[in-house]
Amino acid sequence: MVPLHVHSNYSLLTGAASIDGLIAYAKREGLKALALTDTNGMYGLIRFAKKCGQAGIKPILGAQIDEPGHPNITAVFLAKNNEGYSELCRLITSRKLNDGFSLAEVINKSSQNLFILVSSLELLSRVQPCGNIYVELYSASAGKKQTRRLYEFAVKNKMKFVATNPIYFLEPEDFLIHQILTSIRLKIKLENLREADLVSKECYWKKMSELTLQWKNLPDAVSASDYIADNCNVDLHFGEYKYPKFPFPGGQDAKSFLWSEAYKGLKENFIPLTQNALDRLRYELSEIRELNLTDYFLIVWDIVKEARRRGMMVIGRGSAANSIVAYCLGLTQVDPIKNNLYFERFLNKGRSNPPDVDIDFSWKERDEITKYVFKKYGYENVAMISTTVTFRARSAFREVSKAYGFTNEEISMYSKYMPWSNTASLPDRPEIYSESKSFNFKKEPWKSIVETASRIANFPRHLSIHPSGIIITPERVTNYAALEYASNKGLGLIITQPDMYSIEDIGLIKIDLLSQRSLGVLRDTINRIRINYNN
Repeated sequence: MVPLHVHSNYSLLTGAASIDGLIAYAKREGLKALALTDTNGMYGLIRFAKKCGQAGIKPILGAQIDEPGHPNITAVFLAKNNEGYSELCRLITSRKLNDGFSLAEVINKSSQNLFILVSSLELLSRVQPCGNIYVELYSASAGKKQTRRLYEFAVKNKMKFVATNPIYFLEPEDFLIHQILTSIRLKIKLENLREADLVSKECYWKKMSELTLQWKNLPDAVSASDYIADNCNVDLHFGEYKYPKFPFPGGQDAKSFLWSEAYKGLKENFIPLTQNALDRLRYELSEIRELNLTDYFLIVWDIVKEARRRGMMVIGRGSAANSIVAYCLGLTQVDPIKNNLYFERFLNKGRSNPPDVDIDFSWKERDEITKYVFKKYGYENVAMISTTVTFRARSAFREVSKAYGFTNEEISMYSKYMPWSNTASLPDRPEIYSESKSFNFKKEPWKSIVETASRIANFPRHLSIHPSGIIITPERVTNYAALEYASNKGLGLIITQPDMYSIEDIGLIKIDLLSQRSLGVLRDTINRIRINYNN
């Protein structure tokens, strides 16, 4: 029996530690396949797929999607193939961004590239039965009456059914952590949690032998999970890059256009033009063409050119200064030949990841140039990258204390004893933290609070925006990743659910548009001089 309904982090985000825990359990049980189905999210799905592959376990990529305003009406979507994965990315994006999202409508319009598991009788009554929809029968111990009703519905309507055991935590004792994180997510005290806010205590990782015994009277439901697992085959093509295309002028291709622009800059910067400089340019361009980076350089060139056209302060930095192509295109201001800089430090065939040209803008103008990139390359093909904010020592302590019912004033009296760093080992070794030496860790309720806070150390807290990274994709972004609003929805900023590392793992190209206050100061100073001296 294959676990098809596994939540890695209690309906929050997906942390590496929880994924490692899932895979360790799967290996212990000798499983050949494992699914991940976080609620309304694909945050950790790419990392999950990569780690499963490294562990020799087949990853089944999916998500549980709920009906807006009705968290108990859900369906599990599992991608059969790459087309199904892209469809799932678009479904999650629609769930996050579209106020009129309807789960029943989505199911009825879904393709055969997805398996759909439905455990809500209300939802089942609104969907059209088809070959890819299964009635999901929960583990008998999680609700025998509901399971019986679902089974009878499936038989009556001649629908397929499959046995599952939803997994929200690994061990039975982890139910407390589920309660704590639910309290944090809902912003209510532990004592005010309702039964409807929580999953069953039975939603832990049960031994396969135990589940097989529970479903001995319905062997078809067990074998259905194996059938679904066998027919889910997604390949994210790790390490294969998805290069965006530059919309170069008609009559030229990207390679000849890059050559003409770089050669133009070469003649302007090297007077007289030397054979050494020309040979270096030809060599670098041949390497760039061979590595399929022509369009990337043109895109960065286009961004810098537009910024200068608008009178912005802009400068490229980092190892890109080793490239004469970057110098001739105006991306950097350092002559690599004069300064004896080696191109291979910036770009060579042995690199496992694409080059990274860091472009600095004034902090007052970065948003303007970012808007230009969205407009130029299409809102469907550009996205800002997310970053995951995790629980550190003080934030974990504060949030757990709130769940226990303490006020902000009471918490502040004690949070100063918490270190700023990771709190995982805090209960065992307080003496290593100078802030904590006068704190009594053995006194209740703080003993329990600190121990619980250490359990959620490094758990993801919420998504934020990467300080500089955006992606430009050859096809619409939602073919590769799900999107959602940043934490402040009122700003209207949309970001990827996967973070920078996952984005790079599946070969999407990141461009860094950085914000520099110093450039803003320089620009303001120059403008003031011009005003004061009429120049």
